Amino acid sequence: MISRLRRASVRSRSAAAAVVVVAAAMALGAAVLLLLLQRALITAASDAADGRAADVAAQVGSEGVENLHSYLAKTTRSSQIVQVLDSSGRIVAASSARAESAPLTGLRPANGTVQRAEVGEMPLLDDDHDYLVVARGIEYGGTTYTAVVAASIETQRATVATVTQYLTIGFPVLLFVVGLASWLLTGQALRPVERIRTRVRGIESSDLTERVPVPQTDDEIARLAATMNEMLDRLQAGQANQRRFVADASHELRSPLATVSAGLDVIEPSARGATWQGLHQLMTGETERMRRLVENLLLLAKADDAALPMHRTDVDLDDLVETEVVRLRSAGRLTVVADVRPVRVVGDRLRLTQLIRNLVENAATAAHTTVRLGTTESDGRAVLTVEDDGDGIPAAERERVFERFVRLDTSRARASGGSGLGLSIVQEIVKAHHGTVTLAPAASQGTVATVTLPLPAD
Repeated sequence: MISRLRRASVRSRSAAAAVVVVAAAMALGAAVLLLLLQRALITAASDAADGRAADVAAQVGSEGVENLHSYLAKTTRSSQIVQVLDSSGRIVAASSARAESAPLTGLRPANGTVQRAEVGEMPLLDDDHDYLVVARGIEYGGTTYTAVVAASIETQRATVATVTQYLTIGFPVLLFVVGLASWLLTGQALRPVERIRTRVRGIESSDLTERVPVPQTDDEIARLAATMNEMLDRLQAGQANQRRFVADASHELRSPLATVSAGLDVIEPSARGATWQGLHQLMTGETERMRRLVENLLLLAKADDAALPMHRTDVDLDDLVETEVVRLRSAGRLTVVADVRPVRVVGDRLRLTQLIRNLVENAATAAHTTVRLGTTESDGRAVLTVEDDGDGIPAAERERVFERFVRLDTSRARASGGSGLGLSIVQEIVKAHHGTVTLAPAASQGTVATVTLPLPAD
């Protein structure tokens, strides 16, 4: 049954849970109600018997037993039987002829004291009624009398039985109403979910522009719809990036492939002379460019799929920067200013080398005369800066340049051999090292790239 309940709909489970909870609460409440009702009714009957016994005792104490028969007959309720016994147990007076033959109880309390007893059967009065007996001691004229009051509690128990019967009849009706109300209310509450499900089922992967309706209720369902729309926004953005990525990759690969193909066409009829040497150099450069492009594409594909493969060791960041300083100075085209201080981080040496080289090559391409490199520690983090004195990057483009295949040159010139993937790779490597990378305007009117990485734990 539990497995069938688990396979049922949310609406069915909610209605069943409401019925079970209400049934349990009603059963417990009914039991407490009947118990308290029975005790209250019996207590009331006992208090009435006590009061009647006190009245009879006061009558005997003030006037004795003379004319007591008429007093008891006139003042006793139909649900009570009253006897007055002397010290020997003889019946002096009774409220009913039925009680004149034998004492109702053997209780004989002392003067001013009260004793009680419950009896299931009193053949003297009825065969099947339960009675509550109260006996009170009285002294008059040197003789001790006992006022006995027998109160039937059958009426109280019949009342409890009647209430029980009504509850037994009313419970199924109430539970049916609760189940029906829960079914209807749950269905109404889940109606927006059904609309969301229907809309999501109709969204195709070829068109992610549709969005699910958001109820104007500001509840969990509205937040679910908003979250699903945010997910669809991310999927649409990812799809757009993927399509742009494929288009840009195709464009980037088409150029070197066209060059190689044209070179092969020229080589075929030519002799192995100066033409061969020139074409060999050209195709070697294009092949190297295509190899680097494919490697970069594979690196970004790994970053998209899961995470970059990392071989973490202790790395002296300043040594990697010094290597790039030497390489850049050997080219002789730019002035290289280095402010390199010892900084050690934990990371992948190969990836960090690639990060620094991409930043340095970008700076060297943009710079007019000078490139500045530096490493330091600040606020418990390693800081790497690469600065150029070029034309700078507009503020609106500083975030976009980290996207793939983005270059600020509108002509898409290939003079530098760049593919627009360098900063994207830098961002992925920094992310894999739990760091940050930012671009900001430099004091030299160019751009400064700042990379922060966490220092090793002590």
